[in-house]
Amino acid sequence: MNEEFEKASKLGNMSVSNGKDCVIIRVEGQAGEGFMTAYPLCDGVEILYNDFHMKHCVSYYHPETPNLICLDHCREGRLEQHSDDLYYYFEAGDFRIDNRKKHDGNFEMPLAHYHGITIAIDIDKAEKSLSSELETFGIDLRKIYKKFCEKQSGIPCIVRQNQTIEHIFSELYNLPADIKKAYQKIKVLELLLFLSVLDFSGERKEHLYFYRTNVEKVKAIYKLMTENLDKHYTLEWLANEYDISLTQMKSCFKEVYGAPIFSFMREYRMNYAATLLKTTRDSVADIGIQIGYDNPSKFIGAFKEIIGKTPLEYRKSFV
Repeated sequence: MNEEFEKASKLGNMSVSNGKDCVIIRVEGQAGEGFMTAYPLCDGVEILYNDFHMKHCVSYYHPETPNLICLDHCREGRLEQHSDDLYYYFEAGDFRIDNRKKHDGNFEMPLAHYHGITIAIDIDKAEKSLSSELETFGIDLRKIYKKFCEKQSGIPCIVRQNQTIEHIFSELYNLPADIKKAYQKIKVLELLLFLSVLDFSGERKEHLYFYRTNVEKVKAIYKLMTENLDKHYTLEWLANEYDISLTQMKSCFKEVYGAPIFSFMREYRMNYAATLLKTTRDSVADIGIQIGYDNPSKFIGAFKEIIGKTPLEYRKSFV
């Protein structure tokens, strides 16, 4: 267990245990928990599988490493991070290259879940432990760092849904136990080789960053709507009430929560209704009213479209 894991074990909201060929870090939060399962591949290189069901956590992984490359892939959910007053969002299918220079260890998860992989490379150590492999494949870790990280001002390089990257990571998520470590090492080298030769400048996300003031307003709008599901608000009223332009409100909300306001709230309502159908004996009509549907037929139609079953069919499946 390296020094960073030892530091994690001393934090009150984290516990560390040893698994077979890995270290498991459990993070507790006010509304859930998360797990980071770390596999050391060689000196200076480790791969972490991240699985979180919570809205916020403080990461154990905040090393003071001068030449660090972190390669992150998001499989599900989304992450919010910020640098000074600028907020950015990392979502399903995104690939991020970061040196963690501005990483303060805080992660927000607007959808209350995040699943993905982090490959952490300490260049100084990895150059020695992987010297023969790097030479064989012509991989220069310092050139990769210079290419993607040297000019970072707190905002990492983020690439969206590149097919080759998706393929590499898809194989990392499902590996046979008997060849896991060897295959992980092969896929890391494949990814580094890919980064060595390709230019992502045309694939980087646009309109990714939002100012703190607009993010805070959008979060207040989210809180208002999700705490008052029986009410419906027009976009114009929300923008006026929270003193934000309609265009900024719509684009910022979609970036923070991953969907346009009306689409997000429709799905949120149906998922909330599904919870009520499982946990209460309230009638279908009463549940519809609680989430803003006075017309039972419209509620039943919307529920079936989102959940795939009528409310009664859904309830019966849990009896």
